[in-house]
Amino acid sequence: MEYQKAVEMNGLCNDKIVNEFRCHNGFSELSIEAKKAALQCNEEKSRKESEDESNLPALEAAYTSILRGLGEDTERQGLLRTPVRAAKAMQFLTKGYHENVYDILNDAIFDEDHDEMVIVKDIDMFSLCEHHLVPFFGKVHIGYLPSKKVVGLSKLARIVEIYSRRLQVQERLTKQIAHAICEALQPAGVAVVIEAAHMCMVMRGVQKINSRTITSTMLGVFREDPKTREEFLTLVKGS
Repeated sequence: MEYQKAVEMNGLCNDKIVNEFRCHNGFSELSIEAKKAALQCNEEKSRKESEDESNLPALEAAYTSILRGLGEDTERQGLLRTPVRAAKAMQFLTKGYHENVYDILNDAIFDEDHDEMVIVKDIDMFSLCEHHLVPFFGKVHIGYLPSKKVVGLSKLARIVEIYSRRLQVQERLTKQIAHAICEALQPAGVAVVIEAAHMCMVMRGVQKINSRTITSTMLGVFREDPKTREEFLTLVKGS
């Protein structure tokens, strides 16, 4: 599609489509835009890496303090590098704070005359409960009813990644995913269902190993029309 747009923009000459890009200073306009986008992405990545590096000593010291508070000897061999490893792990597990939907969607929204339901189910999700800082994980099911625009399917999984890689509660995570898709695509409706196991209920507290938590957010036609909602839920439950 990008290629076709570039041809349409740069290849019209005397009412004929020219099959080559019109170049400027040795680069096509498309190539220049691609290079700009890549440069912006690299700058953002460098900024995040710089922030992580500057925050690392404080996180490392905090983990050292926690280990000592637990009565551990932080100088023993097995724990010598645990504070820095734990600090880096936490930065990775919360990297969603440095990301936003529009950066990852980029040019992946396409004009398409499709008005039937689109569903991506069984998206793996891992997050951290903000109450105890222990994991919860499970599956995310996403459906939307397009309104002349569709998104690259992998981008739906990336949106899940952005919001799950933060300190979360499942209810808010479900809403954030749904509203992000709705804002970006302006579809007729969005549906998100998450089914997850929470380690704060398994490893501590009530210690119920087989418990699962299911949350849903329905927007637009999925909320207003029971038949549309039922169709989505039936397709999600199917094998």
